[in-house]
Amino acid sequence: MANLKDVRRRIASVKNTQQITKAMKMIAAVKLRKAQDQILANRPYARELITVISNLAHYASSSHHPLLAQKRAQRRVHLVVVTSNRGLCGSYNGSIIRSAEKFIGEMGQTVEACKVSFIGRRGYDYFKSRIKSEWIGNFYKDISAERSYEHAVKVANESMEQFMKGGLDHIYFIYNEFKSAISQKVVVETLLPVTPVKTAPEMNKIDYLYEPSRDGILKALLPKHVRVQVFRILLEAVAAEHGARMTAMDSATTNAGEMIGGLTLKANRLRQSAITTELMEIVSGAEALKG
Repeated sequence: MANLKDVRRRIASVKNTQQITKAMKMIAAVKLRKAQDQILANRPYARELITVISNLAHYASSSHHPLLAQKRAQRRVHLVVVTSNRGLCGSYNGSIIRSAEKFIGEMGQTVEACKVSFIGRRGYDYFKSRIKSEWIGNFYKDISAERSYEHAVKVANESMEQFMKGGLDHIYFIYNEFKSAISQKVVVETLLPVTPVKTAPEMNKIDYLYEPSRDGILKALLPKHVRVQVFRILLEAVAAEHGARMTAMDSATTNAGEMIGGLTLKANRLRQSAITTELMEIVSGAEALKG
């Protein structure tokens, strides 16, 4: 049974841990506010660009741009797994890894080749020894937690280059979409090929007027669209990570407070028991002297 000194030492240890988790919660809250502002500013533009490009793709074909090439079968698939570089963010990484495992398991039974690339160390560390070595793609270890548009351009350009060379049929991204500070949703999103939007039958006869030309507009907009969508995905992942970490550290701080309360009660009981024992020894000694 633990003595009073051991309990007090444990209380001090838990208090130190509580101070750390509280500080991490505050830091995550500040970073979340910045990341949330970025994604809320970027999301409307990215979503509207998806609509515009999808409408343009409906009236175009792969002859107008290779990024529109719709493959009949998925023989060569590329999956980009977006996780965090650090832990202490609850189930943020675990939910992505479980979904990626399920996706890879299903693809492994139907495709000829499946490449898996990684943004974030947690996903790479988990999968590097769990899937076939020939399936391991790029690990973007130089992409830090604070992801920028330059990072998105690098990933998007490499993805477009591989797709247009004919080495890949589909490119998917799996990441956590930011909903709120306490809610994230794992999303498997098709980046390439660009998928046309479904329209009503009467709309199929309507096309756009292009200036200077259809090919020129698609050549300018499609690469920009891919870069913007990758940037949106990175911003979504960053905001979701900070939200998950803030929530996890808040729970840890609360749990530490409850543990301190329980240990303090235990320490008081041990202290009371020790005082009672000492009083009984004094009274017994006094009675022995009288006798």
